[in-house]
Amino acid sequence: MKKNNLFYPILAVLTLGLAPYVPEPHFFGKVKWLLGGAEGMGGMDYFDLVLHGAPWVYLIYTLISIAVKKFK
Repeated sequence: MKKNNLFYPILAVLTLGLAPYVPEPHFFGKVKWLLGGAEGMGGMDYFDLVLHGAPWVYLIYTLISIAVKKFK
């Protein structure tokens, strides 16, 4: 992997993963809603959760890949 391989995952999390920023990041609001029982969540809300959650999955995958290669 390249030396700057965290640039794109972090950029994705800071833009799509956290947008909109005010009053709270959209992803965290959706996760709270889901953990609270998902009362009233529709198909669009689940799609929105996947859309805003994908950059987080990408970042976690990249961090795990770096850790595995470093300790291998």
